[in-house]
Amino acid sequence: MKTSLILATAATLGLSLMGEDAKADGHAPVCGLNTGQAATGEPIKVGGINGNAPPGDFSGGTDGAAAYFDCVNANGGINGRPIDYLVENDQWNPELAGQVATKLVKDEGVVALVGNGSVVEMAVNAPLYAAEDVMVMASGCAISECYESSHIVSTNQGPLPSGIGALKFAIEELGATNAACIGFNIPNNGGWACDWMNEYMSSKGLQGTSILMDPTAVDLNSVYLQALAEGVDTILLMLPAGPAIGLLKVAEEQGGREMFKWVSPTPLYEPGVGEVLGDYWSDHLYINIELNTFDSDGADNQNWVKVMDTYGKDDDRRDTFSQSGYISAKFFVDALLDLDADRIDRPSVTKAIQNIVGVESDLLCDPYYVGVADRHMPNHSGRMVVFKDGGFELMRDCYDIDTNYLEPILAQETALGLD
Repeated sequence: MKTSLILATAATLGLSLMGEDAKADGHAPVCGLNTGQAATGEPIKVGGINGNAPPGDFSGGTDGAAAYFDCVNANGGINGRPIDYLVENDQWNPELAGQVATKLVKDEGVVALVGNGSVVEMAVNAPLYAAEDVMVMASGCAISECYESSHIVSTNQGPLPSGIGALKFAIEELGATNAACIGFNIPNNGGWACDWMNEYMSSKGLQGTSILMDPTAVDLNSVYLQALAEGVDTILLMLPAGPAIGLLKVAEEQGGREMFKWVSPTPLYEPGVGEVLGDYWSDHLYINIELNTFDSDGADNQNWVKVMDTYGKDDDRRDTFSQSGYISAKFFVDALLDLDADRIDRPSVTKAIQNIVGVESDLLCDPYYVGVADRHMPNHSGRMVVFKDGGFELMRDCYDIDTNYLEPILAQETALGLD
Protein backbone atom coordinates (compact mmCIF):
# COMPACT_ATOMS: atom_id res chain seq x y z
CA MET A 1 0.00 0.00 0.00
CA LYS A 2 1.45 3.37 -0.98
CA THR A 3 2.61 5.60 1.86
CA SER A 4 0.75 8.61 0.44
CA LEU A 5 -2.52 6.69 0.53
CA ILE A 6 -1.86 5.53 4.07
CA LEU A 7 -1.25 9.10 5.23
CA ALA A 8 -4.33 10.37 3.44
CA THR A 9 -6.43 7.61 4.97
CA ALA A 10 -5.03 8.19 8.45
CA ALA A 11 -5.76 11.90 8.14
CA THR A 12 -9.46 11.06 8.14
CA LEU A 13 -9.23 9.30 11.51
CA GLY A 14 -10.31 10.94 14.73
CA LEU A 15 -13.02 13.12 13.17
CA SER A 16 -15.80 11.69 15.32
CA LEU A 17 -16.19 9.95 18.64
CA MET A 18 -17.01 6.29 19.00
CA GLY A 19 -20.35 6.44 17.18
CA GLU A 20 -23.74 7.69 18.32
CA ASP A 21 -23.51 5.78 21.61
CA ALA A 22 -20.76 8.15 22.73
CA LYS A 23 -22.86 11.28 22.20
CA ALA A 24 -23.58 13.48 25.20
CA ASP A 25 -26.68 12.61 27.16
CA GLY A 26 -28.32 15.93 26.39
CA HIS A 27 -27.16 17.78 29.49
CA ALA A 28 -25.02 20.86 28.95
CA PRO A 29 -21.27 20.68 29.58
CA VAL A 30 -19.76 22.24 32.69
CA CYS A 31 -17.16 24.92 31.96
CA GLY A 32 -15.40 27.46 34.14
CA LEU A 33 -17.84 29.57 36.16
CA ASN A 34 -20.74 27.81 34.42
CA THR A 35 -22.97 30.91 34.67
CA GLY A 36 -24.75 30.45 31.35
CA GLN A 37 -23.93 34.09 30.57
CA ALA A 38 -21.46 35.14 27.87
CA ALA A 39 -18.31 36.95 28.98
CA THR A 40 -18.14 40.50 27.65
CA GLY A 41 -15.06 42.01 29.28
CA GLU A 42 -11.61 42.69 27.86
CA PRO A 43 -10.31 39.55 26.11
CA ILE A 44 -7.35 37.61 27.45
CA LYS A 45 -5.05 36.51 24.63
CA VAL A 46 -3.93 32.88 24.74
CA GLY A 47 -1.96 31.13 22.00
CA GLY A 48 -1.81 27.61 20.62
CA ILE A 49 0.40 25.95 17.98
CA ASN A 50 -0.26 22.65 16.24
CA GLY A 51 1.53 20.66 13.56
CA ASN A 52 -0.85 19.59 10.83
CA ALA A 53 0.83 18.28 7.68
CA PRO A 54 2.16 14.92 6.47
CA PRO A 55 3.22 12.70 8.12
CA GLY A 56 0.91 13.55 11.04
CA ASP A 57 -1.98 15.71 12.25
CA PHE A 58 -1.43 16.98 15.79
CA SER A 59 -4.29 19.51 15.74
CA GLY A 60 -6.50 17.60 18.19
CA GLY A 61 -5.00 19.43 21.16
CA THR A 62 -5.87 22.89 19.92
CA ASP A 63 -9.28 21.58 18.79
CA GLY A 64 -10.04 20.34 22.31
CA ALA A 65 -8.72 23.51 23.96
CA ALA A 66 -10.63 25.76 21.56
CA ALA A 67 -13.92 23.99 22.26
CA TYR A 68 -13.40 24.26 26.02
CA PHE A 69 -12.48 27.94 25.79
CA ASP A 70 -15.60 28.61 23.72
CA CYS A 71 -17.63 26.89 26.42
CA VAL A 72 -15.92 28.96 29.12
CA ASN A 73 -16.58 32.17 27.18
CA ALA A 74 -20.27 31.27 27.01
CA ASN A 75 -20.29 30.70 30.77
CA GLY A 76 -18.79 33.81 32.32
CA GLY A 77 -15.24 33.60 30.98
CA ILE A 78 -12.41 34.30 33.39
CA ASN A 79 -14.42 36.27 35.94
CA GLY A 80 -16.11 38.16 33.11
CA ARG A 81 -13.25 38.25 30.62
CA PRO A 82 -13.39 36.01 27.52
CA ILE A 83 -10.40 34.08 26.22
CA ASP A 84 -9.22 35.10 22.76
CA TYR A 85 -7.61 31.87 21.55
CA LEU A 86 -5.14 32.38 18.70
CA VAL A 87 -4.10 29.15 16.94
CA GLU A 88 -1.30 28.68 14.43
CA ASN A 89 -0.16 25.66 12.37
CA ASP A 90 3.61 25.10 12.06
CA GLN A 91 3.10 22.59 9.18
CA TRP A 92 6.06 20.55 10.51
CA ASN A 93 8.31 23.39 9.31
CA PRO A 94 10.95 24.59 11.83
CA GLU A 95 11.25 28.03 10.26
CA LEU A 96 7.50 28.54 10.28
CA ALA A 97 7.32 27.20 13.83
CA GLY A 98 9.69 29.94 14.97
CA GLN A 99 7.76 32.60 13.08
CA VAL A 100 4.34 31.74 14.50
CA ALA A 101 5.67 31.46 18.06
CA THR A 102 7.30 34.87 17.77
CA LYS A 103 4.05 36.27 16.41
CA LEU A 104 2.04 34.91 19.33
CA VAL A 105 4.53 35.62 22.12
CA LYS A 106 6.02 38.95 21.03
CA ASP A 107 3.55 40.52 18.62
CA GLU A 108 0.24 39.37 20.11
CA GLY A 109 1.53 39.28 23.69
CA VAL A 110 -0.28 36.10 24.72
CA VAL A 111 -0.23 35.37 28.45
CA ALA A 112 0.38 31.66 27.84
CA LEU A 113 0.05 28.94 25.22
CA VAL A 114 -2.35 26.02 25.69
CA GLY A 115 -3.01 22.86 23.69
CA ASN A 116 0.22 22.88 21.67
CA GLY A 117 0.88 19.71 19.71
CA SER A 118 3.81 19.39 17.34
CA VAL A 119 6.92 17.40 16.53
CA VAL A 120 9.04 20.44 15.67
CA GLU A 121 7.86 23.60 17.39
CA MET A 122 8.96 22.83 20.96
CA ALA A 123 12.51 22.12 19.80
CA VAL A 124 12.62 25.45 18.01
CA ASN A 125 10.78 27.56 20.55
CA ALA A 126 11.71 26.22 24.00
CA PRO A 127 14.45 28.89 24.41
CA LEU A 128 11.97 31.62 23.40
CA TYR A 129 9.41 30.49 25.95
CA ALA A 130 12.01 30.46 28.71
CA ALA A 131 13.46 33.84 27.73
CA GLU A 132 10.02 35.45 27.58
CA ASP A 133 8.84 33.68 30.77
CA VAL A 134 5.71 32.35 29.07
CA MET A 135 4.35 28.94 30.01
CA VAL A 136 3.12 26.36 27.52
CA MET A 137 0.48 23.89 28.72
CA ALA A 138 0.89 21.47 25.83
CA SER A 139 -1.18 18.45 24.82
CA GLY A 140 0.67 16.74 21.97
CA CYS A 141 4.38 16.58 22.74
CA ALA A 142 6.51 14.06 20.87
CA ILE A 143 10.10 15.26 21.36
CA SER A 144 12.60 15.45 24.19
CA GLU A 145 12.64 19.27 24.45
CA CYS A 146 8.99 19.25 25.42
CA TYR A 147 9.76 17.25 28.54
CA GLU A 148 13.17 18.72 29.30
CA SER A 149 12.31 22.44 29.30
CA SER A 150 11.46 24.81 32.12
CA HIS A 151 8.46 26.46 30.47
CA ILE A 152 6.70 23.54 28.74
CA VAL A 153 4.44 21.04 30.52
CA SER A 154 2.17 18.57 28.76
CA THR A 155 -0.82 16.46 29.73
CA ASN A 156 0.20 13.80 27.21
CA GLN A 157 3.05 11.38 27.90
CA GLY A 158 4.86 11.44 24.59
CA PRO A 159 6.52 8.45 22.93
CA LEU A 160 9.05 7.60 25.63
CA PRO A 161 6.80 6.68 28.60
CA SER A 162 4.00 5.41 26.37
CA GLY A 163 6.39 3.26 24.35
CA ILE A 164 8.09 1.83 27.42
CA GLY A 165 4.67 1.23 28.96
CA ALA A 166 3.78 -0.83 25.89
CA LEU A 167 7.04 -2.77 26.21
CA LYS A 168 6.47 -3.45 29.90
CA PHE A 169 3.13 -5.01 29.03
CA ALA A 170 4.70 -6.99 26.17
CA ILE A 171 7.38 -8.39 28.48
CA GLU A 172 5.01 -9.25 31.33
CA GLU A 173 2.01 -10.48 29.36
CA LEU A 174 3.25 -11.51 25.90
CA GLY A 175 6.69 -12.90 26.70
CA ALA A 176 8.68 -10.36 24.68
CA THR A 177 12.47 -10.80 24.90
CA ASN A 178 13.88 -9.03 21.82
CA ALA A 179 12.18 -5.86 20.58
CA ALA A 180 12.70 -3.57 17.61
CA CYS A 181 11.73 0.07 18.11
CA ILE A 182 10.65 1.45 14.72
CA GLY A 183 10.61 5.24 14.56
CA PHE A 184 11.65 8.28 12.59
CA ASN A 185 15.33 9.18 12.35
CA ILE A 186 14.78 12.41 14.27
CA PRO A 187 17.28 12.61 17.17
CA ASN A 188 14.90 14.21 19.67
CA ASN A 189 11.95 12.00 18.64
CA GLY A 190 12.59 8.48 17.34
CA GLY A 191 16.25 8.46 18.33
CA TRP A 192 15.51 9.73 21.84
CA ALA A 193 12.58 7.42 22.52
CA CYS A 194 14.12 4.32 20.95
CA ASP A 195 17.43 4.82 22.77
CA TRP A 196 15.58 4.79 26.08
CA MET A 197 13.57 1.78 24.93
CA ASN A 198 16.83 -0.07 24.30
CA GLU A 199 18.10 0.95 27.74
CA TYR A 200 14.87 -0.33 29.28
CA MET A 201 15.18 -3.70 27.57
CA SER A 202 18.80 -3.95 28.67
CA SER A 203 17.84 -3.14 32.28
CA LYS A 204 15.58 -6.22 32.17
CA GLY A 205 18.33 -8.43 30.78
CA LEU A 206 16.62 -8.41 27.37
CA GLN A 207 17.55 -7.15 23.92
CA GLY A 208 16.40 -4.08 22.03
CA THR A 209 17.34 -2.52 18.73
CA SER A 210 16.37 0.64 16.83
CA ILE A 211 15.16 0.77 13.25
CA LEU A 212 14.92 4.43 12.27
CA MET A 213 13.72 5.77 8.93
CA ASP A 214 13.89 9.11 7.14
CA PRO A 215 10.51 10.86 7.62
CA THR A 216 10.86 12.50 4.20
CA ALA A 217 11.44 9.22 2.34
CA VAL A 218 9.49 6.51 4.13
CA ASP A 219 10.13 3.00 2.79
CA LEU A 220 7.90 0.73 4.85
CA ASN A 221 8.77 -2.45 2.95
CA SER A 222 12.46 -2.02 3.69
CA VAL A 223 11.74 -1.35 7.36
CA TYR A 224 9.67 -4.52 7.63
CA LEU A 225 12.37 -6.61 5.96
CA GLN A 226 14.98 -5.15 8.31
CA ALA A 227 12.86 -6.18 11.32
CA LEU A 228 12.72 -9.72 9.91
CA ALA A 229 16.47 -9.73 9.44
CA GLU A 230 17.10 -8.57 13.02
CA GLY A 231 15.41 -11.68 14.39
CA VAL A 232 13.31 -9.78 16.92
CA ASP A 233 10.16 -11.21 18.46
CA THR A 234 8.44 -7.87 19.17
CA ILE A 235 7.84 -4.72 17.14
CA LEU A 236 7.20 -1.42 18.90
CA LEU A 237 5.59 1.03 16.45
CA MET A 238 7.09 4.31 17.69
CA LEU A 239 5.35 6.23 14.88
CA PRO A 240 2.43 8.55 14.11
CA ALA A 241 -0.76 6.72 13.16
CA GLY A 242 -0.33 7.02 9.37
CA PRO A 243 3.08 5.34 9.02
CA ALA A 244 2.21 2.83 11.76
CA ILE A 245 -0.90 1.76 9.87
CA GLY A 246 1.18 1.60 6.70
CA LEU A 247 3.65 -0.79 8.30
CA LEU A 248 0.82 -2.95 9.62
CA LYS A 249 -0.58 -3.14 6.08
CA VAL A 250 2.81 -4.19 4.74
CA ALA A 251 2.97 -6.91 7.40
CA GLU A 252 -0.55 -8.04 6.53
CA GLU A 253 0.32 -8.33 2.84
CA GLN A 254 3.25 -10.57 3.78
CA GLY A 255 1.37 -12.62 6.36
CA GLY A 256 3.42 -11.17 9.18
CA ARG A 257 0.86 -11.01 11.97
CA GLU A 258 2.21 -14.10 13.72
CA MET A 259 5.86 -13.26 13.11
CA PHE A 260 6.00 -10.71 15.91
CA LYS A 261 4.25 -9.41 18.99
CA TRP A 262 2.88 -6.01 17.91
CA VAL A 263 2.75 -3.14 20.39
CA SER A 264 2.44 0.61 20.07
CA PRO A 265 2.37 3.81 22.10
CA THR A 266 -0.75 5.98 21.96
CA PRO A 267 -0.93 7.24 18.32
CA LEU A 268 -2.73 4.12 17.07
CA TYR A 269 -5.49 4.65 19.64
CA GLU A 270 -7.73 6.57 17.24
CA PRO A 271 -11.42 6.50 16.44
CA GLY A 272 -11.64 5.05 12.93
CA VAL A 273 -8.59 2.79 13.12
CA GLY A 274 -10.85 -0.25 12.96
CA GLU A 275 -12.25 0.84 9.61
CA VAL A 276 -8.74 1.01 8.17
CA LEU A 277 -7.24 -2.14 9.73
CA GLY A 278 -10.25 -4.45 9.43
CA ASP A 279 -10.40 -7.81 11.19
CA TYR A 280 -6.88 -9.04 10.45
CA TRP A 281 -5.27 -7.40 13.49
CA SER A 282 -8.03 -8.19 15.99
CA ASP A 283 -6.47 -9.52 19.23
CA HIS A 284 -2.93 -9.02 17.86
CA LEU A 285 -2.26 -5.29 18.30
CA TYR A 286 -1.68 -3.89 21.82
CA ILE A 287 -1.61 -0.14 22.46
CA ASN A 288 -0.55 1.88 25.48
CA ILE A 289 -2.90 4.84 25.99
CA GLU A 290 -1.84 8.01 27.77
CA LEU A 291 -5.25 9.16 28.97
CA ASN A 292 -8.51 7.34 29.65
CA THR A 293 -10.54 5.39 27.13
CA PHE A 294 -12.84 7.37 24.84
CA ASP A 295 -15.91 5.67 26.31
CA SER A 296 -14.95 5.89 29.98
CA ASP A 297 -17.67 7.18 32.28
CA GLY A 298 -15.51 9.56 34.35
CA ALA A 299 -16.73 13.12 34.82
CA ASP A 300 -13.96 14.81 32.82
CA ASN A 301 -14.11 12.36 29.94
CA GLN A 302 -17.89 12.68 29.70
CA ASN A 303 -17.60 16.47 29.91
CA TRP A 304 -15.02 16.40 27.10
CA VAL A 305 -17.56 14.55 24.93
CA LYS A 306 -20.23 17.12 25.75
CA VAL A 307 -17.90 20.06 25.13
CA MET A 308 -16.86 18.70 21.73
CA ASP A 309 -20.45 17.90 20.77
CA THR A 310 -21.67 21.36 21.81
CA TYR A 311 -18.78 23.67 20.95
CA GLY A 312 -16.48 21.69 18.64
CA LYS A 313 -16.54 21.89 14.86
CA ASP A 314 -17.65 18.98 12.70
CA ASP A 315 -14.11 18.41 11.43
CA ASP A 316 -12.40 18.71 14.82
CA ARG A 317 -10.33 15.71 15.81
CA ARG A 318 -11.78 13.67 18.69
CA ASP A 319 -8.62 11.80 19.66
CA THR A 320 -6.28 11.48 22.65
CA PHE A 321 -4.71 14.83 21.80
CA SER A 322 -8.21 16.36 21.93
CA GLN A 323 -8.77 14.87 25.39
CA SER A 324 -5.37 16.23 26.38
CA GLY A 325 -6.08 19.69 24.99
CA TYR A 326 -9.40 19.78 26.81
CA ILE A 327 -7.90 18.90 30.19
CA SER A 328 -4.94 21.28 29.72
CA ALA A 329 -7.43 24.07 28.99
CA LYS A 330 -9.52 23.11 32.03
CA PHE A 331 -6.49 23.16 34.36
CA PHE A 332 -5.46 26.50 32.83
CA VAL A 333 -8.89 28.06 33.33
CA ASP A 334 -9.14 26.81 36.91
CA ALA A 335 -5.78 28.40 37.69
CA LEU A 336 -6.77 31.75 36.17
CA LEU A 337 -10.10 31.87 37.99
CA ASP A 338 -8.13 32.34 41.22
CA LEU A 339 -6.57 35.55 39.89
CA ASP A 340 -7.86 39.12 40.06
CA ALA A 341 -9.42 39.52 36.59
CA ASP A 342 -8.19 43.12 36.37
CA ARG A 343 -4.60 42.13 37.02
CA ILE A 344 -4.17 39.20 34.66
CA ASP A 345 -0.94 39.50 32.70
CA ARG A 346 1.85 37.19 31.64
CA PRO A 347 3.78 37.24 34.93
CA SER A 348 0.68 36.52 37.01
CA VAL A 349 -0.40 33.74 34.64
CA THR A 350 3.05 32.15 34.60
CA LYS A 351 3.08 32.10 38.38
CA ALA A 352 -0.47 30.70 38.53
CA ILE A 353 0.46 27.85 36.18
CA GLN A 354 3.64 27.06 38.10
CA ASN A 355 1.58 26.92 41.29
CA ILE A 356 -0.56 24.07 39.97
CA VAL A 357 0.12 21.05 42.17
CA GLY A 358 -1.87 17.88 42.74
CA VAL A 359 -5.00 18.48 40.65
CA GLU A 360 -6.78 15.30 39.62
CA SER A 361 -8.80 14.11 36.64
CA ASP A 362 -10.28 10.78 35.61
CA LEU A 363 -8.51 11.32 32.28
CA LEU A 364 -5.14 10.94 34.03
CA CYS A 365 -3.82 8.13 36.21
CA ASP A 366 -1.85 10.41 38.54
CA PRO A 367 -2.26 13.95 39.92
CA TYR A 368 -1.19 16.71 37.54
CA TYR A 369 1.35 19.29 38.65
CA VAL A 370 3.71 21.91 37.23
CA GLY A 371 5.99 23.60 39.76
CA VAL A 372 9.21 25.45 38.98
CA ALA A 373 11.65 22.99 37.43
CA ASP A 374 13.95 22.48 34.48
CA ARG A 375 11.80 19.61 33.16
CA HIS A 376 8.18 18.47 33.40
CA MET A 377 6.45 15.13 32.87
CA PRO A 378 3.44 14.87 35.19
CA ASN A 379 1.82 12.11 33.11
CA HIS A 380 3.92 8.95 33.09
CA SER A 381 1.43 6.20 34.02
CA GLY A 382 -0.79 4.65 31.39
CA ARG A 383 -3.32 2.01 30.43
CA MET A 384 -3.16 -0.82 27.91
CA VAL A 385 -5.79 -1.73 25.33
CA VAL A 386 -6.00 -4.40 22.64
CA PHE A 387 -7.44 -3.78 19.18
CA LYS A 388 -10.44 -6.13 19.06
CA ASP A 389 -13.40 -6.52 16.71
CA GLY A 390 -12.87 -3.10 15.17
CA GLY A 391 -12.61 -1.32 18.53
CA PHE A 392 -10.50 -1.34 21.68
CA GLU A 393 -10.73 -3.39 24.87
CA LEU A 394 -9.03 -2.35 28.10
CA MET A 395 -6.43 -4.94 29.11
CA ARG A 396 -4.69 -3.20 32.02
CA ASP A 397 -5.73 -0.11 33.94
CA CYS A 398 -3.35 2.51 35.33
CA TYR A 399 0.16 1.18 35.85
CA ASP A 400 3.58 2.73 36.39
CA ILE A 401 6.71 2.22 34.32
CA ASP A 402 10.20 1.81 35.72
CA THR A 403 12.79 3.59 33.63
CA ASN A 404 15.86 5.52 34.71
CA TYR A 405 14.63 8.43 32.62
CA LEU A 406 12.04 9.20 35.30
CA GLU A 407 14.51 9.55 38.18
CA PRO A 408 14.56 13.40 38.17
CA ILE A 409 10.79 13.50 37.63
CA LEU A 410 10.13 11.21 40.60
CA ALA A 411 12.49 13.32 42.71
CA GLN A 412 10.42 16.41 41.86
CA GLU A 413 7.23 14.63 42.84
CA THR A 414 8.75 13.61 46.16
CA ALA A 415 9.76 17.24 46.83
CA LEU A 416 6.19 18.35 46.08
CA GLY A 417 4.73 15.67 48.35
CA LEU A 418 3.14 13.76 45.47
CA ASP A 419 4.88 10.41 45.85
